[in-house]
Amino acid sequence: MRGPAAANTPLLYAESPDGVLIAYRIHGGDALDASDAADAATPVLLVHGFASNAAVTWEGTGWVKALRDSGRAAITVDLRGHGDSDKPIDGNSYAPDRLGADLVAVLDSAGAAQADVIAYSMGNRVVSALTELAPERVRRVVIGGAGPVELFASWDLDEVRDVLLRDERARNPLIERVLRPAIDAGADREALLACIEGVAGSPLAVPGDIPTLFVVGEDDPVPAGVQELALDWDAELVTIPGRDHVSTLTARAFKDAAISFLAGAERAPKPAVG
Repeated sequence: MRGPAAANTPLLYAESPDGVLIAYRIHGGDALDASDAADAATPVLLVHGFASNAAVTWEGTGWVKALRDSGRAAITVDLRGHGDSDKPIDGNSYAPDRLGADLVAVLDSAGAAQADVIAYSMGNRVVSALTELAPERVRRVVIGGAGPVELFASWDLDEVRDVLLRDERARNPLIERVLRPAIDAGADREALLACIEGVAGSPLAVPGDIPTLFVVGEDDPVPAGVQELALDWDAELVTIPGRDHVSTLTARAFKDAAISFLAGAERAPKPAVG
């Protein structure tokens, strides 16, 4: 599915060091050349989660429009194994360092020396790899829908293989809830399996000198432990009332908090319900 933002925005490709092609789009590319304000000159790199893509996560939910309305250019990327990017089927291809290198390749190809970053769910593990590989390329980070526990590490990989490769039902209901919609949408099953194998157990870590904001839904179990992590990092935390892992992404309060934080406000605004 392509939203209105993508209709007039060319699809571009960056080549990662291992030869994998990563699809991305620049929304509002004129802002990349802005020189009158540091915020305007820093594009926002948007990194989606597992079994999704940039169009669904960031365009269809109004994120690109909200950023453009605030005067920010946005770079949306399809992670390897997803969307219009290449889809290798071996787990080693999804090792954190390779995923981080993909984002460096996108920034290089887009001509962005530095970016602010907003990530959601699994995308935060990819951003962690980016900040480890090239911390100088990241100005500020918004971590959405993620906490210290990496979801895939708790999954039985044999059970995942049964679901993806043999269409069997998973005993773990969470595996069913995550994988079944992706299968029904026609996702590449082997690529998803490889992604799970490569990402499982990946850390969530951002260097302490990069300002970080956590945003989570009040009813989202995925970022369990995020309150303690935010305290440990001396990072800001915004909780969106009445939102779960899916609906948090669409909340206007999430957008407002992220845009304010990336603009350098001392504190993100308290979220409003909606």
